[in-house]
Amino acid sequence: MTFLSVLSSFLGKIMSSFTLNQLPLGHEAVISRLLPESLPFRRKLLAMGITPGCKVLVVRVAPLGDPIEIKMRGFLLCLRRNEAKAIEVMEVIA
Repeated sequence: MTFLSVLSSFLGKIMSSFTLNQLPLGHEAVISRLLPESLPFRRKLLAMGITPGCKVLVVRVAPLGDPIEIKMRGFLLCLRRNEAKAIEVMEVIA
């Protein structure tokens, strides 16, 4: 059984993958992986708890689109747009 099939059966039906900065306001997704673009700040993302399998919810987006506020693991976190572009997510449908 693959990671995604286990995750799919646990959380519901999973749609296609895209980056976190493309996730619409109010939508929930699961982090699937950190893209190679995240190498310069990967440790920072991991230290903040951004790991594959973690559920995220887009709470707010600044008027000019940067930063993005997400809710994950019970706390709110603001990410720059370039950081969000380096995080691949899959939207979950209940």
